[in-house]
Amino acid sequence: MDVWPTCLQRLESELPQEDVRTWLKPLQGDPRDGGLVLYAPNALVREEVQLRFLPRIRELVQHFAGNADVTLAVGSPPRGNAPATTSLATESQASAEPFHGNVETHYTFENFVEGRSNQLARAAAWHAAHKPGERAHNPLLLYGGTGLGKTHLMFAAGNEMRRLNPSARVLYLHSNGFYNAFFRALQEKSADRFKRQFQQIDALLIDDIQFFAGKDRTQEEFFHTFNALFDGKQQIILTCDRYPREVDGLEPRLKSRLGWGLSVAIDPPDFETRAQIVLSKARERGVSVPDDVAQLIAKKMRSNVRELEGAINKLTAQAGFLGRPVNLEFAQETLRDLWRAQQQAISIANIQKAVADYYGLQLKEMLGKKRTRSLARPRQVAMALAKELTEHSLPEIGDAFDGRDHTTVLHACRQIRQLKEHDGKLHEDWEKLLRKLSE
Repeated sequence: MDVWPTCLQRLESELPQEDVRTWLKPLQGDPRDGGLVLYAPNALVREEVQLRFLPRIRELVQHFAGNADVTLAVGSPPRGNAPATTSLATESQASAEPFHGNVETHYTFENFVEGRSNQLARAAAWHAAHKPGERAHNPLLLYGGTGLGKTHLMFAAGNEMRRLNPSARVLYLHSNGFYNAFFRALQEKSADRFKRQFQQIDALLIDDIQFFAGKDRTQEEFFHTFNALFDGKQQIILTCDRYPREVDGLEPRLKSRLGWGLSVAIDPPDFETRAQIVLSKARERGVSVPDDVAQLIAKKMRSNVRELEGAINKLTAQAGFLGRPVNLEFAQETLRDLWRAQQQAISIANIQKAVADYYGLQLKEMLGKKRTRSLARPRQVAMALAKELTEHSLPEIGDAFDGRDHTTVLHACRQIRQLKEHDGKLHEDWEKLLRKLSE
């Protein structure tokens, strides 16, 4: 019996998602001679698993299979009826094996739903995958709020590189994974071996670089790694939850390096894109969702893809349990609590405070009667956001803004919609506030 999938399932319930995705999911189990051999795609993964997770893995194997004999190797299990070698694979032996590098194969350009909010980011990732290392998009930095598709595009680019060049060595690490591996290397006095891991790769994908903030030694090591890869024309793709210059605790020289290539924002999806995402996620699960249900979910869930996925998961699970068809009435009944929680999270009061803080204003000033431009424009932005992100009517929004008439709110919404098309600064303010309120 191959006990590894059972052990992995237990580990997923015990450990952070980033650790499972970066270090444990890439392992391939091979039952052998009453024990278990776990094959890592590269030496970096093998060493991290050995240092951090092997004792717990042995406990679980003992529990589920009655045998704690677990060995780590680099490479892949023997295929078919190929005899097992008596000695485990070394790094040199593993060099002929496919380099998996922790890249999740499910995420591709084909199953990425494109819309106005992510069109440029998708195009940039596509070009980076087809012409890796070119100065125009190296490094490629994708930034935006949680759940908007940054990691999907990063993996899609990595998978496309490997499709075009099966021998390409593409390595994915979460920023915490890079930090943990480097910290262990310092403890074990194996920093040189850690550095060598990056010399033979063709592309490095690092997720959530904002977590480097405040970690000075890690930033220094990543700075040198970045320079070596850049000089070698190896592709670097990074993600961040905001534009790096806005991240406190990142060294200026690292911020400068991150600006060398191409930085692209991913904004929250618009209504049409959200509806298409709902239909796409439902198809992946083999469930038929009518257009009116997809449009209802897209109208109610405005923030990010993960919340849309959560709604689809709940809807399809309930339909399966109860044996009911997915229709408009069933969707309204099943997702009522989810929508109520979201409405409470994004209130008019939250929007007003976020806008006042963003523009450096006192809340009472922004809500007051003065009509100076420095107050009137943020006030209009807050009204337009309230109309966009809540279910409140125009009169209700007007009441929340010191009893203003609903026609004032309507004028504010029209004014901001027109200004967004021609005023680049206002468009940037709007998108930043949307990301902040959608987190």
